[in-house]
Amino acid sequence: MGKNLVIVESPAKAKTIEKYLGKDYLVMSSYGHVRDLAKGDGSIDIENGFTPKYIVSPDKKKIIADLKKAVKEVDSVWLASDEDREGEAISWHLKETLGLDKKGYKRITFNEITQSAVIKAIENPRMIDDDLVNAQQARRVLDRLVGFELSPVLWRKVKPSLSAGRVQSVAVRLVVEREQEIEKFDSKSSYRTDGFFKVNNAPLHAKLNTQFEDIQQAKKFLESCVGYDFKVKSIVKKPAKKTPTAPFTTSTLQQEASLKLGFSVSRTMSVAQKLYESGLISYMRTDSVNLSQTALDAAKKELESAYGNEYFTLRKFKTKSSTAQEAHEAIRPTNFALHEIDADRDEERLYQLIWKRSIASQMTDAKLERTSVKIDAPGANEFSTTGEVILFDGFLKVYLESNLDEDDEEIEGLLPQMKEGDPLIRQKITSTERYTRPPSRYVEASLVKKLEELGIGRPSTYAPTISTIQKRGYVDKGERDGSDREFEVLLLEKEEVKQIKNSEKTGSDKGKLVPTDIGRVVTEFLIDNFDQIMNYNFTANVEKEFDDIAKGLVDWTKMIGAFYKPFHVKVENTLEHSDRASGERLIGVDPVSGKNMYARIGRFGPMVQIGESDDEDKPKFASIGKDQSIQTITLEQGLELFKFPKVIGEFEGEAVKVNKGRFGPYVQLGKLFVSIKESNGDTLETMEITRAIELIIAKREDDSNRLIKSFKEDKTMELLNGRYGAYLKIGKKNFKLPKGTDPTLLSYDECIEISKNQPKPKGKKQ
Repeated sequence: MGKNLVIVESPAKAKTIEKYLGKDYLVMSSYGHVRDLAKGDGSIDIENGFTPKYIVSPDKKKIIADLKKAVKEVDSVWLASDEDREGEAISWHLKETLGLDKKGYKRITFNEITQSAVIKAIENPRMIDDDLVNAQQARRVLDRLVGFELSPVLWRKVKPSLSAGRVQSVAVRLVVEREQEIEKFDSKSSYRTDGFFKVNNAPLHAKLNTQFEDIQQAKKFLESCVGYDFKVKSIVKKPAKKTPTAPFTTSTLQQEASLKLGFSVSRTMSVAQKLYESGLISYMRTDSVNLSQTALDAAKKELESAYGNEYFTLRKFKTKSSTAQEAHEAIRPTNFALHEIDADRDEERLYQLIWKRSIASQMTDAKLERTSVKIDAPGANEFSTTGEVILFDGFLKVYLESNLDEDDEEIEGLLPQMKEGDPLIRQKITSTERYTRPPSRYVEASLVKKLEELGIGRPSTYAPTISTIQKRGYVDKGERDGSDREFEVLLLEKEEVKQIKNSEKTGSDKGKLVPTDIGRVVTEFLIDNFDQIMNYNFTANVEKEFDDIAKGLVDWTKMIGAFYKPFHVKVENTLEHSDRASGERLIGVDPVSGKNMYARIGRFGPMVQIGESDDEDKPKFASIGKDQSIQTITLEQGLELFKFPKVIGEFEGEAVKVNKGRFGPYVQLGKLFVSIKESNGDTLETMEITRAIELIIAKREDDSNRLIKSFKEDKTMELLNGRYGAYLKIGKKNFKLPKGTDPTLLSYDECIEISKNQPKPKGKKQ
């Protein structure tokens, strides 16, 4: 074994670094964090300065044992986890767990995994930065305290099994408030007019400078265009330029990968991590737009070689945010001469995006000539259009940034040759009814942008925050296509104005972030009772305090103490004095019983209820379907839910029922549930006993084919056939079988051994 042990976070990173260091270095991976806060209320000693109690994660015990063994056999230990707070904390936990205070250690970091960067890091070791570790500890402890104290409040006051988080709850609030803005929005229509002409036998499209309030005004204008002599009123040419944007930060990479590649935030970070660990890009968690002098020199050399001197302009970008975390570089390629890579398709596409944005940031402005044309029209109106000619493409040769906001309505492109006074031949004029649009729902990328604007979260937190609010069921990705809406189009072609009806889809939420009923009720409850936690400025200020801790300006335990005392009092008051929150809404009166019907959140989720909770006769309940909401469900839709469950016959002495669940319709016989699939021609309303029995028998056959073996020693242990082959199930946990294993020959004891010796999970830093 070599004299040096280098510990990194991931096996992929270890493999890359091992190529650069000689035989005297052994590189091993910790697979991310090796310790975490203990479970339960003993994890933080509140009385003694919020001292955290850490334990080695169960899945890391073997890794720690292997590392301890390696530490004993080497002269020097190098801690080479990532260079941000999370990475610093990983190194600190390794130092503590492996007992490196006695052995000694060297801490090294690099912004990119290249031979020169790794060698330079080895030549310039340092000690662990306690301030960075404390900033990470403060975040972890504060988030645990908030979650640990708030979650039981939600269990008591809203619904069991809910959880709250300091940043996540604020992110959900943004989605909820955007939905409320959309619901309150009053859409108004107006008429927008387009003229299609010919000038010097070439087509020309222009827009009228006036929008008409109603169809009568629009029609009157079109009628006035009959027989009108249109001509070019003015032509103004102005020089213009386009300037490249800064290289990528974490958030701008997430936004651009969403717009250009259709990647989710978590997918972007997963692919970027692979590129970084393969030595292809610099570190991908950063809020800096700065490029090192080495990178600037490399970009200049490649630009002049590939495109010529005239395409290079040195640019040094400055990070706007005063709270930007440690002085990282922007995300960039490690080798600017490598325009493309040969890898997985996702990696190839993301690398290209990073290369183009980085190289474009050092390129010359695009020089344009912008032409604005105005065209006489009846009354005080005029048509106008703009076009641009690229005189020198500059950075546009490589890259043009996407626009996350609404599309620009200007017409841009090449214009035909013309001069002032030239007559125009009218081809047609249209006046189209257009509706004002409500604010757009957030997509993952625009939510990241908003969080960054508000100063909430940091590069390492955006992806986990957005994943968490979806996993917890507070926010969903919409699936509705929207509904049809009619609009009017007036068309003047020859001498007559025609009125045409058309339709468009509106209200689609496909792929956009939509709050669930639970998300809305929890948000309203937290705003009412924990306004400080839910306040955007408070959440941003906490981030600034973490930054101050990282700079050594603030004692982390004092910062936590100042927050915790009033917060804990608020928790106790809320538990004692606040009402339950259910989002209850009266939706009408049941025509049969004459009792009120409500939509609300119940113990098991969104539901409708007939009758009052304190009635002598117990109220009736029915679960709301997945595509329904307590905010919008009508009386008629609520009554439909009470038609089920319905007994449709008997089989084997038991009632056969049909019912509608949260995930669709099903047939039930005792504890057996069989989905009703419309793709097979079956529906809830038409299901008869004969067909139901067929489905029950088919389901039993499927289940029996699935079972390979069960065990009398443990009724929850089964060997099953799955989609990807045989596997072991014990209770609710699934375990892989070693390759080549015959499941029919396995004994109970062998299954226990398999469950204890599962393959190491691929560790990822969160």
